[in-house]
Amino acid sequence: YPTWKRTLARRARESQMKRFCRAQAIQRRLEEIEVTFRELEQQGIKLEKLLRDENESPADKQTQWTNQLLYLVQKKNNLMTEESDLMIAVQELKLEEQQCQLDEKLRIYMNKEDTLKTPEDEKAEQEILKQLVEVVNKRNVLIQLQEEKRLSEL
Repeated sequence: YPTWKRTLARRARESQMKRFCRAQAIQRRLEEIEVTFRELEQQGIKLEKLLRDENESPADKQTQWTNQLLYLVQKKNNLMTEESDLMIAVQELKLEEQQCQLDEKLRIYMNKEDTLKTPEDEKAEQEILKQLVEVVNKRNVLIQLQEEKRLSEL
């Protein structure tokens, strides 16, 4: 087993492990965001009830509650933006994994001697190459989307 093959296999495992760890971290953060959403909803409901029920309370109290409610809405919007970014990251990870799998399949066909390739092998190689280009284009679209989003936030 040549050294370069072992190196490629090791690098593939390492990158797969990195993707797995990133996916786990994203999943944890999405769960945290979900919990925070629920907490913000509960706080918002309490503040809305206070504002509706306490019409006779001092104006400064009502202003304080309104400001708290606006702060909760802003916090919720920030979390929604983060959640959206994380969902894009999840899609990107899936495409990255798909690209690695296609790379491995393509490498098998490309390492085969041209004289030993059957027409089916060549057809399969072309199909994998086509799929690989599609995946790369999808990843490119996601990256452009993230960049546009980042620029619009600035």
